[in-house]
Amino acid sequence: MTLHSFDITIEMALEQLRKRWEAIASPLVLSLGRTNPAILTWLALPVGIAASLLVFTAPKSDAGALMLISSALLIAFSMILDGLDGQLARQTGQVSRWGDYLDHSLDRLLDAMWVIAIASSPAWVNDPALGWAAAWFTLLGSYMGTQAQAVSGGRNYRGFSRADRTILTIAALALTGIFWMIGVEDFSSAPGPLNHLELNPLLAVVLISGLGGLYTFFMRFFQARKEIIALDKEQPLAQQHHDESE
Repeated sequence: MTLHSFDITIEMALEQLRKRWEAIASPLVLSLGRTNPAILTWLALPVGIAASLLVFTAPKSDAGALMLISSALLIAFSMILDGLDGQLARQTGQVSRWGDYLDHSLDRLLDAMWVIAIASSPAWVNDPALGWAAAWFTLLGSYMGTQAQAVSGGRNYRGFSRADRTILTIAALALTGIFWMIGVEDFSSAPGPLNHLELNPLLAVVLISGLGGLYTFFMRFFQARKEIIALDKEQPLAQQHHDESE
């Protein structure tokens, strides 16, 4: 199976999950009536910030393990709100450009915040530079999808998606907390230049997020290049001709 066909398979699976989620959430959305979808969008922000603070301040103790699990639950709740706002807008005829812009802006902010908070947590990873690098690559991958939409009008979702990254983040937080609670407290050192760090699920998700962002950047760049070149041939832009005698 090629990377292209693999991406298509993943996109189809995610589309099926989205449809199932919308069917499950529909009664809840209907109960919200004509609520402004932006309220849900903004509500996801403090929930996501609270999740970051929990993981950043969590000590290596039973209380810290519970804080990690709580952080995972808050991120999951933030994602639920993120899914509900768009569905509410569509079902109540409140879709707007501002709503889409706000949603994507806060998504990017939380994406960066979560990976930086995990990498900067003194007890569990303690490598802020690694977190900032992972956040940079994460945002770079997301930017390529947004820029492709701005230039060609079509959103590019190929690569390591936000849903993939967030699910792994939730799993890593929950697993690290559970491992501590059942007595798994010691992990081996990471290989190579990262051997000063403990190879636990939280470090793993920081590394995967960074590498996934880099992979997504190149995947979306070359896919967008192909689509934009084809669009240029079909619908060339108007050219401005200057009179050299002027």
